[in-house]
Amino acid sequence: QVQLVESGGGLVQAGGSLRLSCAASGTIFSINTVGWYRQAPGKPRELVATISSDSNTHYAYSVKGRFTIARDTANNTVHLQMNSLKVEDTAAYYCNARLKTSVSDYIDTLYWGKGTLVTVSS
Repeated sequence: QVQLVESGGGLVQAGGSLRLSCAASGTIFSINTVGWYRQAPGKPRELVATISSDSNTHYAYSVKGRFTIARDTANNTVHLQMNSLKVEDTAAYYCNARLKTSVSDYIDTLYWGKGTLVTVSS
């Protein structure tokens, strides 16, 4: 059984910072790509950032230069440092991970966390 748990959300003023964490637990053999997504009320879920197993990163244009994604491989955790937050960053933030639970797994399985809420006030 694999779980992804997001943490670090909260209420912050515009211009402030938050650090989100996505911790994977359970029977894990290897973690491939981890991604952060967000969904604002009434809008579709959108990609925020991804990080590959060799730490290649990709960012949505709207967060580039403000957000940084990083892996803590030893702890099966991925962090999303969010600086210079804007009101439009308000959303529920979700992480997902493509991972293998066994050396015999042929392909990765995609898991999602339940999300953490980020509210940026003006």
